[in-house]
Amino acid sequence: MAQQANPVSGARLGRAVGAVGTVAAAGGGDRAVCVNGVVLLLPAGEPVSERRPSPLAYAGVRPLARTLAGAGRGEGLVAHVVRYRGRGWNGADARLAADARWAADEAVRRYGDVPVCLAGIDMGGRAALHAADHAAVTSVLAIAPWLPDDAAAAAEEPVKQLAGRQVLIVHGTNDERTDPELSYRLAERAKKANRDICRFEVHSDGHALRQHRPEVLALAADFVLGTLLGRGYARPVADAFAAPPPLGLRMPLAAGFGRALRR
Repeated sequence: MAQQANPVSGARLGRAVGAVGTVAAAGGGDRAVCVNGVVLLLPAGEPVSERRPSPLAYAGVRPLARTLAGAGRGEGLVAHVVRYRGRGWNGADARLAADARWAADEAVRRYGDVPVCLAGIDMGGRAALHAADHAAVTSVLAIAPWLPDDAAAAAEEPVKQLAGRQVLIVHGTNDERTDPELSYRLAERAKKANRDICRFEVHSDGHALRQHRPEVLALAADFVLGTLLGRGYARPVADAFAAPPPLGLRMPLAAGFGRALRR
């Protein structure tokens, strides 16, 4: 059974991006847009900190929120950036994961029984993976997720909560902040219990994935719209889900992804 979040004092959702309102109808006039899916953006954080959330981390996920909302325009996709209580994970407290679960609760309260995707960057990626056990969450997008070193961690990162969820991990091979091999090993363990997980490698790119940002944004949009709105996946994504390890977990993100026609 999925764990429900306890009330979290201080966490909140940023302003909604996309979905709510009206759009031009094909035959003229306007039509109302219902919310059919919610994506919650989880910013980066720190392993240990009592400091307030970082405005830079919040700003860092806004472009992804705008991209996803724009891609789902008129189809009922709404995006929110989660504002944490603080920037620290803080060991067993796992505060950012608790904030992510609270955000999923809040999305259900606001929009009803709609599917939710948790999309996190850096420590937000770890929070998204941990909070996948929330009943409303159907998919998880973890971009350059911060994960503890296996040798230093008190226990292995959990993967059972990913069962029944569609999961996409994206990592730059030259990431010097978050070891890409750690996300590969987590995906490999998770794949044993959940076939709906894939991982893309962005060759020669670093933690911020600046060299191939358009491709990463296009990949994220393809995944989120596929999991929340039922669109068909682009061929590389469908192939990554279908391929056995290690192929589906070391799928290269090709230059120009998103510009080519779907096949």
